[in-house]
Amino acid sequence: MKILIAPDSFKESLSSLAVAAALERGLRRALPAVDVVKVPMADGGEGTVDALVAATGGRVIRRRVTGPLGKSVQAAFGLLGDGRTAIVEMAAASGLPLVPPRLRNPLRTTSYGTGELMRHALALGARRLVIGIGGSATNDGGAGMAQALGAVLRDARGRVISTPASGGMLDRVAGIELPALAGIDIEVACDVRNPLVGPRGASAIFGPQKGATSAMVARLDRNLAHFGAVLEGVAGRKLLKIPGGGAAGGMGAGLVGVAGARLRPGVELVMDTVGLRGRMAGVDLVITGEGRIDYQTVFGKTPAGVAALAGELGIPVVAVGGGLADDAARLFAHGVGALESAVVRPLDLDEALENSSKFLISAGERIGRWLLLGTRLKNVH
Repeated sequence: MKILIAPDSFKESLSSLAVAAALERGLRRALPAVDVVKVPMADGGEGTVDALVAATGGRVIRRRVTGPLGKSVQAAFGLLGDGRTAIVEMAAASGLPLVPPRLRNPLRTTSYGTGELMRHALALGARRLVIGIGGSATNDGGAGMAQALGAVLRDARGRVISTPASGGMLDRVAGIELPALAGIDIEVACDVRNPLVGPRGASAIFGPQKGATSAMVARLDRNLAHFGAVLEGVAGRKLLKIPGGGAAGGMGAGLVGVAGARLRPGVELVMDTVGLRGRMAGVDLVITGEGRIDYQTVFGKTPAGVAALAGELGIPVVAVGGGLADDAARLFAHGVGALESAVVRPLDLDEALENSSKFLISAGERIGRWLLLGTRLKNVH
């Protein structure tokens, strides 16, 4: 029997590779000779760099960059095993956790550091960039990122705007000279459909969680509309209404306009990057999972994406959750054939997190013993 284990990380607990290793260890208690293929997964959010580096034999690169408030921060990106693909998580350089709650103000935060990470990746020879844009603290339409990549922003008098761009000064931008990125392929893990501006835009929907008041939201939206229109004129692309353009404070639209990037669902992008379809060749069973499985799992999360691909190939799927919500059974209509919980008794969250590996080993063994029992029953009949 050949089993592929392709889970997401269990947030605040184990990386996707550690989850896969624990499940494998449990499986081997019941099926010592089982052939296991481990493929760490992610959906484009937190943990994507670690998962893809582990899955491809790459390496993590650390650099000092400009944080969302303009101060230097330590951040990392991944250079994958092919040597030409780099993974950048926007949250590493421009994420909300880097801004203390009392200082959160998207009029002032910048995505400059994300652009610096991209620039460092290009300097190391990367020619394909995969950008995860979840968890941002910014609302600058990617203007700061553009500056770090070499774009020149000018005001109405033609003067260069040299300070890292923020959401509160986008109305000053009257002209943009785009950076030279010929031959660079950029894909963006983007799981929201919000446009750049308007009542469903970046400022209105995501601004408040970044510290924006209602007055700030109105100003930010006007500024993004202004900047988006200027960028549209230079890039020759429609940006204000593209689905996903409002992701990460307008970084979605900014990457499309500045770098010709393509916006794609995160788990789909990750599956393509690790070559998951090819790795499923000859597999009898797929095991996937995430920290909590509930109704939201079907909306672009790793288990749903993995199950959909396995379903195309006719491979049965078991999904393992740190916990299973009452509505987890919705996954049965989305390619998952069985569910298993790592936690099998009532306990508090701290105990669950502390013992995640032990619980997952037990879950893996239970799956293995069910498989063993099924094989015996098949032989009986």
